[in-house]
Amino acid sequence: MPSLPTLYALLGDPVLHSLSPAIHNAAFRALDIDANYTALKTPADLVGSLMREIAASGGGGNVTLPHKGEAARALDHASDVVTATGACNVFWWDDGLCGDNTDVGAFRAAAEAVVGAGLQGRRVLTVGAGGAARAVVYACLQAEVEALDIINRSRERAESLRRGLGAPANVRVTDPDRLSEAYDVAVNATTLGLRDTDPLPLDLARVNAKAVLDLVYGPGGTPLVTAARAAGLPAEDGRRMLVEGAAASFERWLGVEAPRAVMYEVVGL
Repeated sequence: MPSLPTLYALLGDPVLHSLSPAIHNAAFRALDIDANYTALKTPADLVGSLMREIAASGGGGNVTLPHKGEAARALDHASDVVTATGACNVFWWDDGLCGDNTDVGAFRAAAEAVVGAGLQGRRVLTVGAGGAARAVVYACLQAEVEALDIINRSRERAESLRRGLGAPANVRVTDPDRLSEAYDVAVNATTLGLRDTDPLPLDLARVNAKAVLDLVYGPGGTPLVTAARAAGLPAEDGRRMLVEGAAASFERWLGVEAPRAVMYEVVGL
């Protein structure tokens, strides 16, 4: 009786829009690996048990919104980045349930691509205070940005994010109505843009930014990216970050170099 392909899965809600299955399954085919990656709409109370069951059976997976914090709490062995950010987006089994956060390195790669240079000494504006925003802030601190301003609908949640990362002096929570600084890049780290009815996360007429990075992606781009390009700004959606995170996950699971060219081709980059 033939063995079943090794299972890898994306856990979150929503997940049906995700390109992750197409990216990973193309990578498996390219390297002739007998595995299958699927997206599973998952309620919060099942995240930990599903992670454990999938990983213990020899597979692994990713965790997306809104469960990255829940995933971090389910781990037996957390990376330093998970401990610092409180968010886990990739898991596997190695003498227990292990997890890491590839969003940090993936965000940095995407931000440097849209800025056209490294982030050291740059000024960054980010919208949001959830798991993606925590990765953005941590990545910016690691990159030694000059300044990072956070705006969020709940100021207290943004303040909590800042405190959770040690309240660094170069990170500020600011009022969206009082943005007077010039930024090298403005980042949308919210879910705004996933739905056609969503408002823009940023009013670009009131933000002095040289480039825009939207961590959301969708068919035909996102409204924020469209608006930024119409204003003459370099702008990217979340596909580059998605692929870089997928490649890092692939390498964690399998210990081989990910076929990045194949993965980028899937998302049209």
